[in-house]
Amino acid sequence: MLLGTLGIVYGDIGTSPLYAFKEAVRAASEGGAPTPVAVTGAVSLILWALILVVSLKYAVLILRADNRGEGGIVAMLALLGARQARAGSWQGWLLVVGLVGAALLFGDGAITPAISVLSAIEGLKVDAPGLDRFVVPITLAILVGLFLVQSRGVAFIGRIFGPVMLVWFAVLALLGIGGILQAPQILSAVNPLRAVEFTGHAGLHVGFAMLGAAFLAVTGGEAMYADLGHFGARAIRVAWFALVLPALVIHYFGQGAILLADPSAAENPFYRLAPDWAHYPLIGLATLATVIASQAIISGVFSLTQQSIQLGFLPPMRVVHTAPDERGQIYVPTVNWLLAGATLAAVVIFRSSDALAGAYGIAVSLLMAITTLLAGLVARKWGYALPAVLAVNGAFLLVDLIFLSANSVKIVEGGWFPLVLAGSVAFLMLTWRKGNACMEEARINRRPPEAAFLERLRTDPPITLPGSAAFLSSATEGIPLPMVRVVDRLGALHTRVLIVTALFEEAPTVPAAERAEVRTVTPDIRRVILRYGFMQSASIPEGLRCAVAAGQLPEAFLHDLTVFVGHETIIPVSDQRGMSAWREALFAVMQNNAERTGAHFCVPAAQVVEIGTEIEI
Repeated sequence: MLLGTLGIVYGDIGTSPLYAFKEAVRAASEGGAPTPVAVTGAVSLILWALILVVSLKYAVLILRADNRGEGGIVAMLALLGARQARAGSWQGWLLVVGLVGAALLFGDGAITPAISVLSAIEGLKVDAPGLDRFVVPITLAILVGLFLVQSRGVAFIGRIFGPVMLVWFAVLALLGIGGILQAPQILSAVNPLRAVEFTGHAGLHVGFAMLGAAFLAVTGGEAMYADLGHFGARAIRVAWFALVLPALVIHYFGQGAILLADPSAAENPFYRLAPDWAHYPLIGLATLATVIASQAIISGVFSLTQQSIQLGFLPPMRVVHTAPDERGQIYVPTVNWLLAGATLAAVVIFRSSDALAGAYGIAVSLLMAITTLLAGLVARKWGYALPAVLAVNGAFLLVDLIFLSANSVKIVEGGWFPLVLAGSVAFLMLTWRKGNACMEEARINRRPPEAAFLERLRTDPPITLPGSAAFLSSATEGIPLPMVRVVDRLGALHTRVLIVTALFEEAPTVPAAERAEVRTVTPDIRRVILRYGFMQSASIPEGLRCAVAAGQLPEAFLHDLTVFVGHETIIPVSDQRGMSAWREALFAVMQNNAERTGAHFCVPAAQVVEIGTEIEI
C-alpha cells in the first residue's frame, strides 16, 4: 500500500522539484541573479507551504471528510447531497461551485503531463544547449505514446510505479544532502520569518509573483484526497510524513544551498545539483517519474469522469475496464483523446516549462479553496460546532485565498488556458444536468397514470407474446414510454413484464445484497429498482440475477428476456423550460452522441430492442 501511494498519490507533487523552486527564485529575483535573501526566502516559503497546505490541511484535516472511505470533490458533493439541489437555492449554488471544482481537475489533468515531461526533457539543455530545439518534439512524442497506451490498460506500468518513485524520492534526498553540505547556512530557512521578511520587503508585485511560483511546490496535494478510496488515510499519511515530505524538504533545501554556493545555477538548479556524470541518467529517471505522474493524473481524470457519469453530471460514455479484477483500472476513450488534444496543445502553445508555469497553479489553487469550503460544510453536517469550523477551515481558506490571489496575476501569462478548459467542462456538466431535468419533466407529462394504464390492460387486453420483456425507466413510478408505445402501436405485450430502474446512490458502493427492490404491480408485471454506488458500473443483467438470488423475483421472469429501451430524439423548441435555444441544441448534440443505453447498462446487444421517441424540450 505504501509503495502504491508513492506512484499514484505522490507522483505529481514528487516531480514538482523539477520546476517549482526554479520559478520561485526567478520570481523573487525578477530575472536577475538570485540574492541570498531571495533564495532563503523562497526555500522557507516552499517549506511552510508544504507544512500548512499539504501536511496540516490535507493530511490532517481533509482526509477526514470521506464518503464511506472514498475521497475527491465528486464524492464530497455526493456526501453533501448536492445532486438533489434545486436551481436557485443555496444548495444549487453549492452544486455549481462543486462542479466547477470537478471541472478544474480536467484543466489540471491537461497541464500536469505537459509541464512535468517538458521540465524533465529540458535537462538536455544543461549539457548540450544545442539540443534546445529537440525538447518540444521529444516531449510531444513521449506524451503521444503515453496516451496511445491507455487503451491497453496501465497494469503493466502500475507494477513499476511504486519502486521507481521510491528510487526517485531517494535520489531527491541524496541530491539535497549533497547540496546542503555545500552551503549549510540554507538551514536558516526553517525559520518562517525568512519568508515573511522577504515577501514583506520585496514589494507587492514581487511578493505575489513569488507566492504564485512557490505554490507550484504543493500542486498535486489534491491527489491525497482524490485517491483516498484506493489506499486509505493511514497509508497516505504514513507515506507522506515518513518519506515524501522529508525527501522533498531536503531536496528543496539542497536546491537553495546550490544557489547560495553558485548563483549561476539558477537556470536549472535541479540538474545542477547532480554531478556532471549523472546528468543523463538523471534525465532518464526524471522522464520516467514524470510519465508516472502524468499517468496518475490521467487515471484520476478517468475515475472522475466515471463518477460524474454515474451521478448524472456527464452523458454516458464508453468506459472500458482494462483490469476486471482490479478496481479503478478503467479507460474512457472520449476523455483520453480530448485530454490528449488539450495536453499536446499546451506543449505547442507554451513550448517550455517556464511559460507553462504561468498557466499552472491558478486552477489548482481555486480547486483547493473550493475543497476547503466544501470540507467546512461537511464538518457542519457531521455536527461540528460553527466556531470551530470557522476557526479551522477559515484559517486554511485564508491561506488558499492568498495563494489564489497570487496565482490570479498569471491569468494573462497563461492562467487563462486551464480556466478555459475548466469553464467549458463545467458548462457542459451544468447543461447536461439541466437538460436531463427538462427531459424528465417532458416524460412525466407524457406518461399515463399507472392506474389508468393497468385498467386499460384489464378492459382491453393486448395480444400476449411469449417470453419476458424488461422496459427500462428513468423513474420509480409510472409507466415507461417504450411500454406505452409497444401497447399503443402493436397492441401486444409479453407474458411477463419487468419495469426496471437503475439508480445511483450518493455512496461509493452498494452491496449486492441490497442491490434490488422488487414491487408487484400485477402478478405478471413487476417493478424492479436496482441501486448502485457512484464508484460502480450498473449492469441490468447482474441486478436482475441479484433479485432472483434474493428470492424477490421468480426466475421465470428472466427466461427468453427482451430488453426494451427508449431511443429519444431531442427536439429543441426554446420554450419556458429554462434553457435557451442554442443551449438546448448543445444538449441535443450531447444526448445524441452519448453511449447507447443498452451498452451503458451492460445488456447484450442481441437482447435489446430500441423504441424511438421524439421529445420536445
